Amino acid sequence: MVKVAVVYYSSTGINYQLANWAEEAAKEAGAEVRLVRAPENAPEAAVASNEAWKAHIEATKDVPEVTSDDLEWADGIIFSVPTRFGSIPSQMKSVIDSQGGLWASGKTVNKVVTAMTSASNSHGGQEATLLNLYTSLMHWGAIIVPPGYSDQSVFAVGGNPYGTSVTQGQDGKMVEDAEAAVKHQAKRLVQTTKKIVNG
Repeated sequence: MVKVAVVYYSSTGINYQLANWAEEAAKEAGAEVRLVRAPENAPEAAVASNEAWKAHIEATKDVPEVTSDDLEWADGIIFSVPTRFGSIPSQMKSVIDSQGGLWASGKTVNKVVTAMTSASNSHGGQEATLLNLYTSLMHWGAIIVPPGYSDQSVFAVGGNPYGTSVTQGQDGKMVEDAEAAVKHQAKRLVQTTKKIVNG
């Protein structure tokens, strides 16, 4: 059984939902899974000024925060993050940047990784966000497993070959029906991880 960490950051819940679908699919594919979140580092005043943000933090307070131990434990990692000006949010950037110890000891090499993202409009930086994240993971020596066009569900959610990406509508909900695409991507990650781990 391969071990998969689903690591997400979500301010109002979209990427939390993507992460939950990924967790469910990875378990269905036979992986042992840990769902963990990036710690919140935004000022309390910023969180308090947004009711949806504040409510989401309260609703997910029992989800464990990701640690280096989780990343070392995992054979495969699924990331889910919103875009921030075409890159990953500072909360996840802090997680990535704090793995110098794992990187220096070679413990990030051959981690099998994939990622998903969201933005508030359909051309809001989703592809750039995934590519920026993957650039950091190349420095880890990770093996990147994008969905490509390996399943019809990819087209149903906009056709992003780098990873499932969704749009958050004005009502705060996902515009696209992304569940099938997320689950395909997660299962593809598990299948590929099994091949790498088992030789």
